[in-house]
Amino acid sequence: MREPIESDLLRTFLVITETSNFSTAAQRIGRTQSAVSAQIKRLEDTIGETLFERSARGAVLTRAGTQLLPYAQRVIELLNEAAANIRTKPLDGPVRIGIPEEYSQTILPAALAAFAIRHPAVEVTVSCDYTAHNLAALEKDELDLAVVFDWNNQSKGEVLCIDPTVWVTSLVHRVHEATPLPIAVYRDSTWCRDFALKSLEQIGRRYRIAFIADTSSGLKNAVSAGLAVTTLSRSNIPHGCRELTGDDGFPPVDSSRVVLRRNPYHSSEAIRELAEMVREAFQPMSALLQP
Repeated sequence: MREPIESDLLRTFLVITETSNFSTAAQRIGRTQSAVSAQIKRLEDTIGETLFERSARGAVLTRAGTQLLPYAQRVIELLNEAAANIRTKPLDGPVRIGIPEEYSQTILPAALAAFAIRHPAVEVTVSCDYTAHNLAALEKDELDLAVVFDWNNQSKGEVLCIDPTVWVTSLVHRVHEATPLPIAVYRDSTWCRDFALKSLEQIGRRYRIAFIADTSSGLKNAVSAGLAVTTLSRSNIPHGCRELTGDDGFPPVDSSRVVLRRNPYHSSEAIRELAEMVREAFQPMSALLQP
């Protein structure tokens, strides 16, 4: 039975693979060339195969060396990750974050769950609310972070993505062809007046308010049932529905920026870490959500 492979030998093996030169590898890891050669000899004896061939091009991997390479990379990556996690000081304390309902069942739950698993001592409180309410709570020091919509390019903060608001209809029903157009809107919403309704008025499209809701879930239910068309973030179009485009005679509503805002009064390492995880959660969708 052969002895186990030592991680230090794998590290040296990887450096030689990167540099293709024993002498250069020795300088990089701070050892003599003879010591590096001895390490590779020990590794080859352990495996029972020659790993490098020396030629005019330098140290070239053999077939066995090529086979070993991905395993060595995985082992060292895992060891580095384990060391980093163990050495990292555990985070604790409260973190309060406000999020829009639009992302409460899609992008953010995975990020928040992953954060809770990684930092179990941090007490995360989530407020699912409108942008205006979350911004007000941020200014009152009632939140530490807030993911908000910015329709006028006025909100300061880090832009996570662009998620345009579009008109949406059911795939089954053809309610978007009716005149006057039945629409579903938010209750008492200045945004609906300034953007959704204005977009129809600018093209002279007659409409009637057929459904009023307090949440985007209510609007999605209305459009899915064929009661009305409505405005939703492009990322939030429900199954069985589609975006209404210029080909359908519908104008774009806005090009909302999704912005991460931070509490202006204080911060902490836990808050900064959660902000980083929120940023990472939006990255895969950023290209998809472009207008």
